[in-house]
Amino acid sequence: MTISNEERIIMIIYVQDQENSKQFYKQLLDLKPYLDVPGMTEFQLNNNSTLGIMPEDGIVRLLDGKIQNPKEARGIPRSEIYIYVNDPDTYLRNLVELGGMEISKGEIRNWGDYVAYGSDIDGHIIAFARRT
Repeated sequence: MTISNEERIIMIIYVQDQENSKQFYKQLLDLKPYLDVPGMTEFQLNNNSTLGIMPEDGIVRLLDGKIQNPKEARGIPRSEIYIYVNDPDTYLRNLVELGGMEISKGEIRNWGDYVAYGSDIDGHIIAFARRT
């Protein structure tokens, strides 16, 4: 199976407060959401990639309670948002100024990318990377 260039990829993270997270990502990414309705906010990252934010209770309702509520694991990283940007250090500084947490300053990693790591206001890991 391959993903065609015409298909969109939507990565959805579950958040405690949709409005707070919307404002956080709006400022961090310097983007306006292209979808913002109760239960889902989406930011178009590039032609094919979208970041969605959904309230924690929303996914539980959507799946008829057949999953454990993500709020029970709030702050425990279970995924990473890896974003290529021109200046990872500036993005990391902005993340911290907006209430996120710095995890690791930018440095060249063993796979060759220069990457700075932080976490958002819900504890989701965000990597700001630049190819070297």
